Amino acid sequence: LGASPGVGKTYTMLHDALARRTEDLDVVIGVAESHGREDINQLLTKFEILPRKKVRYRGTVFSEFDLEASLQRNPGLILIDEMAHSNAPRLRHEKRWQDIKELLDRGIDVYTTLNVQHIESLKDDIAQIIQVPVKETVPDSMIELANTIELVDLPPEELLKRLHDGKVYFPEQAALAAQHFFRKGNLIALREIALRITAERVASDVLLYRKGEGITHIWPIKDKILVCIGPQSDSMKLIRAAKRSANNLQAEWHAIYVDNSQLKVSSTERNRVIQKLRFAEQLGAITHVLTGFDVVKEIIDFAHEQNITQIILCKQIRGRWQNWFRRNLADEILRHSGE
Repeated sequence: LGASPGVGKTYTMLHDALARRTEDLDVVIGVAESHGREDINQLLTKFEILPRKKVRYRGTVFSEFDLEASLQRNPGLILIDEMAHSNAPRLRHEKRWQDIKELLDRGIDVYTTLNVQHIESLKDDIAQIIQVPVKETVPDSMIELANTIELVDLPPEELLKRLHDGKVYFPEQAALAAQHFFRKGNLIALREIALRITAERVASDVLLYRKGEGITHIWPIKDKILVCIGPQSDSMKLIRAAKRSANNLQAEWHAIYVDNSQLKVSSTERNRVIQKLRFAEQLGAITHVLTGFDVVKEIIDFAHEQNITQIILCKQIRGRWQNWFRRNLADEILRHSGE
C-alpha cells in the first residue's frame, strides 16, 4: 500500500517475493509494470514471467493479465501489480481485483500493489483533496481479506525528487503529473491517509493477537476511551466530556450501558438510555449494550478486551452512612481498574 505512484511499491513487492523464493516457494509474475525503471527491470529477470493475454478491441490491442493461464500454472505465489486496474473488454472480469479474488478462492497466494486513493470508501474524500475524480476503485472487502498490509512510504520531498529524476514516469508524463496530482499538499494529505489506514489495520491485528493469546492486561499503544452511561441526567455531560477528550487525544471512544436485570429499570429509563447511546453514536462513539449481574466486572472485562486506556464515569456523591451499605460504582471501578 502506498500514498501515491512512485513510492516504490512494485520494487518492494518484487524484492519481498525474491526473498521468499529461498523457502522453495513457486513464485511467478502475472503482471509487473517497470515503467522503464532499470532497477525493476533487473529484478524482473530473476522471475518466471507469465505471458500476457492480447485483447483486440476497437482497433487497439491491449496486453492484459491472463487469468486462465495463471490458474492452469497454479503457482504457490503470484505477483500482480496495480490491483485497481480496469481490464480490457471481453475478459472474464471487469476489474483486476476480481481476478485476484478468483486466484485467492482457488488457493493461490497473491502479492499485489495499491495506492490509497483507490480504496472505495475513501474515493470521495480523496477526490476532494486532489480535485480530480477517482475512476478506479477496489472494494474495502478486498483490503480486509489481506493477511498482511505493508506500507511503502516516502516523504513528499523525496518523492518529488524521484519524479523530477524520471524515476516515476517518463519525462512528458512527469511534467504533467507535477502540475496536477504531484503537488506537495496532495502528497502530504495522501500520506497521512495511508498512514492512518495502516495504523487502523495494525490496531485490529493487536486486538486479535491479544484475544488469541488470552492477554488481559492493557497495552498502552494509543489512547482509547470508554464512557459508561446510565439513565441518570449526568450521562449527557459524560458523553460530551468523552467526546472532547477523544478529540483532544485523537482517540477512538466507546460508550456502553450495562443492562442488569436485578436492577428495576423502568421502560422510560431504558428509553432514555437508548436515546443517550444514539446521541453518543452521532458524536462518533462506538456503542455497546452489555448484560450481566455484576456491573463492575462487565465494565472491567470490556475495558481489558478492547484495550481501553481511560474510563469516564459519574461518581454519585452520597452520605457517609449510605456508602457503608451501597457500593459506589466509581470507587469499585477504580479499585479493580489496574492499568
